[in-house]
Amino acid sequence: MRLIDSHSHFDAAEFDADRAAAHARALAAGVDTQIVPAVDAAGWPKLKSVCAQLPGLHPAYGLHPMYLDEHRPQHLPQLRDWIQRERPVAVGECGLDYFVEGLDPARQQHYFDGQLALAAEFDLPVIVHARRAVDAVIAAIRRFPGLRGVVHSFSGSAEQAAQLHKLGFLLGIGGPVTYPRANRLRATVAGMPLEQLLLETDSPDQPGAAHRGERNEPAHLLEVLDVIATLRNAAREEIAAATNANAQRMFGY
Repeated sequence: MRLIDSHSHFDAAEFDADRAAAHARALAAGVDTQIVPAVDAAGWPKLKSVCAQLPGLHPAYGLHPMYLDEHRPQHLPQLRDWIQRERPVAVGECGLDYFVEGLDPARQQHYFDGQLALAAEFDLPVIVHARRAVDAVIAAIRRFPGLRGVVHSFSGSAEQAAQLHKLGFLLGIGGPVTYPRANRLRATVAGMPLEQLLLETDSPDQPGAAHRGERNEPAHLLEVLDVIATLRNAAREEIAAATNANAQRMFGY
């Protein structure tokens, strides 16, 4: 059985000391593919290098809303150049974050809209961060008909999930679903269409319940798979096969 981690920051500094070993553990767990989204312009060269050095890593380039202080107006045209030259599998990570204080909503929206426009221009999927901002993200996506992508680490309602499905967006589900008290998320995952589901870890962040307080890593995707299979009363092989197909259809690699 093979698995695809649809959202892993495997280029992060937390992996610098043992990246090859963590990659080997992922392969041993069956996780042979990772989608690796960027967070800021300064990190694009390292991300490119990491993905080139290890098999099964596919880069995406973007400007994450939590790194708003690092972003500059010239980074959007620079991102366009990177996308045109490097041909990544997606644009992102981008989006809106209304949870962290001090992140100006108007500036967030500016960079988000700019990246949605680039995704539409290059016919690429977009990897979206939406924390306490799912309705605003949906409104932004509606301004770009035909856009496709994934809202990663989805934490919205079942109704918001249904709206995103109609818009052609998949939902990335990771460590948070493994916590027994995540009742709303678990109910959404149990009832959502299987063709909308992607598995992710968001490594090195968002560890599952069995690794609370530890660094997360792609090998832990198996635990996400097992919880989702239980919630949906399905075989883990069925969930793995479906989410792999969803990822390959979305990212086209």
